Amino acid sequence: MRPPSTYDYAVVRVVPRVDRGEFINAGVIVACSALGVLRARIELDEARLLALDPAADLPAIRAALAVIPAVCEGGEAAGALGRLSLRERFDWLVAPRSSSVQTSPVHSGRCSDLEATIEHLLDSMVRRPAAPVRGA
Repeated sequence: MRPPSTYDYAVVRVVPRVDRGEFINAGVIVACSALGVLRARIELDEARLLALDPAADLPAIRAALAVIPAVCEGGEAAGALGRLSLRERFDWLVAPRSSSVQTSPVHSGRCSDLEATIEHLLDSMVRRPAAPVRGA
C-alpha cells in the first residue's frame, strides 16, 4: 500500500437554468500532484436532470461535460489547455463560472488509494443512494 498522499477535488455540477441556481451533481475532478494525477469521472443522471428541467439541452450539456476529462488528460486533443501543467489545468477546471456546468468549491483530503477515493466520492456525492430495503 502506498503512503497517504494529499489530493484536491471538486464536484462537477450541472445547472440547467443558472437563473434558478438549482443543480445536480454529475461527476468529480480529482488532482494529486504527488502522484501526477488529474482525473475526472462524469456520471450524468439524465433522468434527474430532466426532472429538474424538462427543457434542458442534453446535447449541449453532454458536450460541455465531455471537455472535462479531455482537459484532465491533457495533450493535443485538449487544445491549448492540454499544454498547461496539471495544476494549471485543475485550476482552470474549477474556476468559478456562470454556465450550465460548474464546480463546487475545492476540498482537500489524504488517501492511500486514489482510485478507491474517486469511487467513494462518486458514491457519496454523485450517484443516487440505494433505496432502503423495506421489511428487512
